[in-house]
Amino acid sequence: MSETRNLPETEAEWRERLSDDEYHILREAGTEPRGTSPLLDEKGDGVFRCAGCGQALFDAETKYDSGTGWPSFWEPVADDAVATEPDPGLLGERTEVLCSRCDGHLGHVFGDGPEPTGDRYCMNGLALTFDPADE
Repeated sequence: MSETRNLPETEAEWRERLSDDEYHILREAGTEPRGTSPLLDEKGDGVFRCAGCGQALFDAETKYDSGTGWPSFWEPVADDAVATEPDPGLLGERTEVLCSRCDGHLGHVFGDGPEPTGDRYCMNGLALTFDPADE
């Protein structure tokens, strides 16, 4: 799990904290290749956290197989765990999902998910860490 205090203040400090791939996703709004995240197959109980700051983002109970090739969830662990912003681009208007604590890019949310919310939070696995529940 990433440290949850003392957020980096400069991009140089973020580069020191994160791997090159994590930095590209979290700080430059990159996307990992489809189907490459080990978290895709994670089925244990626990919490998915921001790889940048350690904030809890998604409970494992809300994870599901969307068939997209990225870890997907139907709701965040709390309403204020993530922030969203419009993300216009080549693929049309999308809604970007950010960690509300460190502003790290996590992925996008779409309205084609399962009940009870109908949302699909399609996240980059490299933007997340998994914190297993204590047995």
